[in-house]
Parts: sequence; structure tokens; C-alpha cells
Amino acid sequence: MWKALRWPRVLATQMAREFKLPDIGEGVSEGEIVKWLVKEGAPIKENDLMVEVMTDKVTVQIPSPVTGKVLKLLAKEGETVKVGATIVLLGEEGEKVPAGPAPAAPPAAPAPSKIPPPPAPTPIAAPGGPALAAPAVRKLARELGVNIDALRGTGPGGRITEDDIRGAGKGPTPAMAPKPAVAVEELPPKRAPAPSGLEERIPIHGLRKRIAEKMAKSEAMAAPFTYVEEVDMTQLVHLRDRLKEIAEERGIKLTYLPFVVKALVAALKEHPTLNASIEDEKQEIVVKRYYNIGIATATDEGLTVTVVHDADKKDIWTLAKEIERLAGAAREKRLTLQDIQGGTFTITSLGKEGGVFATPIINWPEVGIIGVHKIEKRPVVRNDLVVIREMMYLSCTFDHRAIDGHVGAAFVQTLAKYLEHPALQFVGLE
Repeated sequence: MWKALRWPRVLATQMAREFKLPDIGEGVSEGEIVKWLVKEGAPIKENDLMVEVMTDKVTVQIPSPVTGKVLKLLAKEGETVKVGATIVLLGEEGEKVPAGPAPAAPPAAPAPSKIPPPPAPTPIAAPGGPALAAPAVRKLARELGVNIDALRGTGPGGRITEDDIRGAGKGPTPAMAPKPAVAVEELPPKRAPAPSGLEERIPIHGLRKRIAEKMAKSEAMAAPFTYVEEVDMTQLVHLRDRLKEIAEERGIKLTYLPFVVKALVAALKEHPTLNASIEDEKQEIVVKRYYNIGIATATDEGLTVTVVHDADKKDIWTLAKEIERLAGAAREKRLTLQDIQGGTFTITSLGKEGGVFATPIINWPEVGIIGVHKIEKRPVVRNDLVVIREMMYLSCTFDHRAIDGHVGAAFVQTLAKYLEHPALQFVGLE
């Protein structure tokens, strides 16, 4: 887990040492302090785990570079800090926290002037609660020093836009002009607090915060539509049952996912615009000629998308082993950056709890995602006869900015073909 970390220089402050958030790599500029694994005043040894940090890329547990004592924790759990910021002071046993620098003197009052100062910015207050905004917009707000939660968004559904942020940094703009007071009066009254002990407040941080930000960004950026199809999985069920014993002899847990991955890659090769992403800043669709399939994995903290790289070059056994390895690493917090980066298309599956169908949220900036649901015996008509078959629904969501309805439908029909006739996955012929 640590191989991606480049340790910063541990700076001496008298005897105390400042430990700065290290550069975790891959363009990561900040991280969230998920959990401190040490306490102030406690002894610590070199390579003892100190803190769990989450970035947009991966969660890592960072060890101590020295043996000594934890003098002071300088960042709170749930706080986002920049790479290079000091997060903990380390020192020797018996050492005390050094006195901080004296506070700066307040600035002198400006001399009287006949010219009145320009009016201070007066952003319009939001109705209440955290602002609805994409992470990129929040980043811009931090850079410009704008309190995003004090703004009234002009985007769809009251969403804060970049223009709102820039306008707030310069003062009122026509787009942010105050609305009549009646708009405030029409807001519903605040709900009376519930009796003590009947509510629980759970902080949104760590993986849950990253999920919330990414899902909100997906819904804000993409134009999603969902297409659902029923698939006859009978042949695939029989094939998997026959191969399970062989897999067990090889120490492999064989689920349906490796077959779904194989079928998905075959369908993507026939419909290459689905194996793509959108670069919004450049207004380009980037079609990928490699096949890195993301698989949503449930963990105790939330959903993590792991990535099977070069899935088109792996056989069923290799895919099964890699999927199992990634799932275990996700649940045990042993994922590396390589394990979660570079995906080109995503599969989400709840296995036996998969329900009938759903509307998956696109793993932005990809242009599509498929939801795999439970397989169950159902009566269907074949050759004018009612027979019992192993049936499953596929729920597929696409970004309509890149994928038209008929293209998405054709892709799903191709995917269904490879699932219904799994022999095609191995011979490459129709």
C-alpha cells in the first residue's frame, strides 16, 4: 500500500518534527483525514501506522517515519488538507509541544479618506443546508475564498455554477441579484427538533463523502438514460455449473462476473464508442482501444470501483482470480492506485440481492455502466411453448451526450447475445 508514497522531509522545529502530508502521486493534491490511528501523547515506533487518508484515487494508511512520541495532531478527522501541509508533530519521549508563534498584530486602521470604500461583496444567502455543487466548483470556491454555502445557485435545481462562484468573488452580478423577500417567506418552516435519543447524526466523510461527491458530479455533468433488457442466462448457468468443480480444484472462486466481463469486452469491440469517456473541458469524446473494466465492490464503508486492467487479454480463470483479489483488497483496504485507476467501462452487481432492475449511475467521466441483476427461474415462451428458463435483467445507463438511444440499445442487444450464447465468447464467431 505504501509503495506509491514519497516521504516528505521531516522538518525539525526545535526538537519537534513536523510531518507533512506526503505526495501520494497521480496528480493528487489533497487528502481527507479519515481516521487517526494514534493519540496525542502516545509513544510511536518507526513504521507504526499513524493515519488513514483518503484521496479521490485511493485510501492509504500512512506509517510513522521515526520512533518517538506523538506530540500533537494538527488535522481533524473529516478535514481535507493539502499535500505538504503539516498534519502531526512528532518528538522524543518526555518532550512537550513547542510554543506556537506569537499572533500577528492586528492591522492598523486605515487613514480617513473622502472617497468611500467600494461595497463589500454581498452574496445571496442560500435557503439553508450545504450547497449543491460539483467538486470542481467547490475547488474554485476554495481558490477564490468564496463561502459556497452562502450562495444561491443559478443552475438546475439550485445547483451552484462556476459563474456563481466567480460572481461572488467580484460582488453581486445580475445572475445573483437578490430575489424578492417573498421568496424567503415562502420557505417551509423549520422542523421542530426530534426528542433526544430518537435521531442519529452520521458525519459524511471518508469514502461516503467521495461517493456523494462523485455521484452528484455524475448527475450534474451527464445526461443519463437507462435501457433495460431481459436476458436468457440458461446456457451460461449450465456452463458455469460445469466449470465450478474445475475452478475449485485450481483454488478459484468462479462467479458469473468473469463471463459478464468477457461478454462485455466482446460487445464493446463491436460498439467502440461505448468504451469511452468525455473530456468536458475540451469537449471531446475519447474512445479507448484498451479494455479496463471497472467492477463496483461493496465494502463496510461504501462502494468502491476496482479495475480489471487489460480484461480483453485475460481468460476466464485469470479474470476470476483478479476479480476475487480486487474484492478482497477493497474490503481489507489494501488497494493500490493501479487497482482503481484507468477504468473504461463499469459493471455494478449485487449478486443474489440484485433485485429485478435498477437505474445505475454512470461512473463519470465514462459514458456507460451496466447493472447485472439476480438470475431466477421464470416461465417464458419458446417455440410457442411455455418453458422454465434462467432469466436475468440487464439495466444499462448511458450518457446521452455521447450515446444515442439506438446505439445504446444495439450495444445491449449485442451484450445479451454473448451472455445467452457463451460459446461465442470463446470462439469469437456468431
